[in-house]
Amino acid sequence: MTRPDFREEAAALFDETVAMRRDFHKFPELGFCETRTSALVAQRLTDLGLEVQPGVGQTGVVGLLEGVEPGPTVLLRFDMDALPIQEESGHDYISTNPGVMHACGHDGHMAMGLTIAKMMTKYQSGMAGTLKFMFQPAEEGLGGAFAMMADGVLKNPKPDVAFAMHVWTPEPFGNVRVVTGPCMASSSVFTITVQGKGGHGAAPHLAVDPILAAAQIITALQSIVSRNVNPQDSVVVSIGQVEAGATFNVIPDKAVMKGTVRSYDEDMHRKTYRRILEMAKFMAQSFNCTASMETVAIVSAVNNAPEPTAVVHEAAAKIMGDDHISTRRTMASEDMGYVLEEIPGCYFFVGAGDDGRFSYSHHHPKFDFDERAMINGMAIMAETVASYVLKDEG
Repeated sequence: MTRPDFREEAAALFDETVAMRRDFHKFPELGFCETRTSALVAQRLTDLGLEVQPGVGQTGVVGLLEGVEPGPTVLLRFDMDALPIQEESGHDYISTNPGVMHACGHDGHMAMGLTIAKMMTKYQSGMAGTLKFMFQPAEEGLGGAFAMMADGVLKNPKPDVAFAMHVWTPEPFGNVRVVTGPCMASSSVFTITVQGKGGHGAAPHLAVDPILAAAQIITALQSIVSRNVNPQDSVVVSIGQVEAGATFNVIPDKAVMKGTVRSYDEDMHRKTYRRILEMAKFMAQSFNCTASMETVAIVSAVNNAPEPTAVVHEAAAKIMGDDHISTRRTMASEDMGYVLEEIPGCYFFVGAGDDGRFSYSHHHPKFDFDERAMINGMAIMAETVASYVLKDEG
């Protein structure tokens, strides 16, 4: 079979893809609550003739497109959930669900996934293998990948290779990021509780102030990356939440802080946690307080396997040109890492930003992306898929 011009096909379906993306954007749903979203996805896949299984991992959807000849099973994953953010973008397809917004691009991912399914159905009669479309709920830290894996998404048939992509505003429109090895960091959450002794703000000598101890701990933790981590390694330690007290003139009994650790290396991740606990305990002790810490692992690093990544790189070079391919990594995290621990694959980023309207970061209330990036993403993904299930005529 002569290889199709997937960029041309994606461009021809662009208006349809935009309409789907904007519909998803207007009606966002949080993780494991994607009832309208998953129903629409399932219906569109059914209308395309795919074998559809809804309710995988609660609200996930799986669609199978089987070729006429045996061959590899290729998993394509697209996330569906929105975020608990009040949108401030102001465009005419703004969220109609107060306090919920597609602030990360998952609306675009779903639209691209459905369009890719439509594109590939044209070539089903020449396919040697199976395409497995995984529309995943609850990517934003809620365990959606785990839920679908527990329901057997990686079985019957088991994928031989897996791919996912993300529209990415930190990368300019027209570029693509393709990284071999770790491309996104592992992410975990820690909670430090500093216990002191409450008292009146006018008599601090009669109390044991946990806020003062917590402030010193927060400051001290900033030294971990600069003084305990090899400068050639990459680790992030950030405190994002601090809670203490209920009024201005009472020293509380305790102070609680929450933060995150990001890294590409599991051993370095563990070492960082040990150092956080040591510093919290000893710093609290120096202020006559005690400190305890709880940790929750959210996602592992996203590691791209060499062979599938080479295929994506070749596809991106064909669609975009070699001079538009970047190999920069990010400290953001993604639960696609769990899938890639089981199945070799590649996760890549499609540039969708600029210096103006599309410059807002992911998870920002004014986030939006250049919708033309969906053409690039669909073309690269389809070209990648074709390398596995469509055979060129000799």
